[in-house]
Amino acid sequence: MLQTLKDLTTNQFEAALSTLNACIDKCPEAAWNGPVVNLKFCQAAFHTLFYADYYLGETDEDFRREAFHRDNAHVFRDYEELEPRPPVHVYERAWIKTYLQYCRKRCHEVVNAETAESLAAKTKFPRKDFSRAELHVYNIRHLQHHSAQLSMRLRLDSQVDVPWFRSGWQEG
Repeated sequence: MLQTLKDLTTNQFEAALSTLNACIDKCPEAAWNGPVVNLKFCQAAFHTLFYADYYLGETDEDFRREAFHRDNAHVFRDYEELEPRPPVHVYERAWIKTYLQYCRKRCHEVVNAETAESLAAKTKFPRKDFSRAELHVYNIRHLQHHSAQLSMRLRLDSQVDVPWFRSGWQEG
């Protein structure tokens, strides 16, 4: 049963990341810094990946110590996503694509390393009073929520459709 849970979690992470990837790929250049709710398209894509990455970790401190973050300190800067203020930084599409692939790899590593005990344990994130297993579901829902916002903007503003991804990674 544990392996089944790991497989379905990874497959649904991959499907959600495929949707985000398709949104990133299909976004016209003119819309890359255009509005999506209260962010720019590129900021919404970054926010979505940032929190997918964040909640794959164990703690805030572990997150900031990741080699990827140290190697890309010029992009993460002051971790404005964790601050109670609107973001100001904008992001290049190529870097967002790199970050998405990093999150895919990290998802596989993290989910595959989970045990029945770690999945049942309470998460260590503030204001998240549930198990690590539920945190993975929460994380996937967050990915889907923002990918849907990006997809809707593409459809309404640019007449671009984003396909549905059922399970696993697929190019859009």
